[in-house]
Amino acid sequence: MDTKHCAVDGWVDAIPVPSPRDTATFDLVVRPADIDALDDDAPDTIITCTSGDPRITHELLNGIQPGDLLRVTGTLVQPPTPGEHARLTVDALEVLDTALVPVLREMVLDRYGDYVVIFDGDTDAVPVFTVHGQWVGLADNPDAIATLIDIHERVNGEDA
Repeated sequence: MDTKHCAVDGWVDAIPVPSPRDTATFDLVVRPADIDALDDDAPDTIITCTSGDPRITHELLNGIQPGDLLRVTGTLVQPPTPGEHARLTVDALEVLDTALVPVLREMVLDRYGDYVVIFDGDTDAVPVFTVHGQWVGLADNPDAIATLIDIHERVNGEDA
């Protein structure tokens, strides 16, 4: 298997997800430096990234959003068969640019660690659930989400 230590710049495709053994996984969309020389329909390269470093995992699960531009450094493993995504084990992460904050026009799901909230542009109230779907409560406004989560954790223990 061919491996290489490298740094890659790319955009986060979707919200990073927790993986087994305290790791986090996400897909990075990478465009070639000579994009102008390529055909308009040339596909982007997708690299599946994983990190087990606790600081990087925390940042991925709590601070990174789709559309953020990252520079990741680590060990790149080429896919064993053509058509599969390359895999990168991330040793260092740098946020080069953040995605634009979306304007709420419809309902939007967001994640607060082990909790999921639903923002609705038509109301200030914010429903809060655990990632497993357990009802936590209704925050009167976005500023009250943290208080609601704190109360839930005190009553039910630290596990969401």
